[in-house]
Amino acid sequence: MGGYGSSRGGGFNEQYRCYSVAMMQGNERQNVNHGGKIILPQSALAKLASLHIQYPMLFELSKGSQSTHAGVLEFIAEEGRVYLPHWMMKTLALSEGDLVTVKSVGLPLGSFVKIQPQSVDFLDISDPKAVLENALRNFSTLTKGDNIEISYNDKIYGILVMEIKPPGVGISIVETDLEVDFAPPVGYQEPTPVPRSRPVLVRLCVPY
Repeated sequence: MGGYGSSRGGGFNEQYRCYSVAMMQGNERQNVNHGGKIILPQSALAKLASLHIQYPMLFELSKGSQSTHAGVLEFIAEEGRVYLPHWMMKTLALSEGDLVTVKSVGLPLGSFVKIQPQSVDFLDISDPKAVLENALRNFSTLTKGDNIEISYNDKIYGILVMEIKPPGVGISIVETDLEVDFAPPVGYQEPTPVPRSRPVLVRLCVPY
């Protein structure tokens, strides 16, 4: 048994019961829970191969009017299921076992993103460029308006994707040099005016 939908218009378009990564049997997978990739069943790989879907495999996940984008990490989920990071479940307002639509998409290669840490705690990181560069290797896409989560030193940081270039709903960040601009964290108040920080360039090398 595969997904609950069917491939239409020559593309991959399926519905699965969604579950957070924490519900998956086996060792805890921090790179999934604090990344931007999903885990699909083996039948999905067979269908994607038959449709000649090109790499990197990128997907739009949607429920009703809510949508986001993701890459795929592995094809080891039980048939009819897809496992998502916790932040992605929140973005789509999904509960355990809800149906979610997974559709293959093509996204432009990103050149720029503006992000906003959701806590002033992010300022405690001594080398945010290196931390972000490492964290984003667990992502294949970024979607405007998403509140993603990354993990560093056993702490979770929420980050809002405020702006992307090329403009649109989402970008691919696979094998690219991505210019990243940091907006002041939520709750931060500058004691005195300071020069605006310059964007940084992060180099991403990820398998998907």
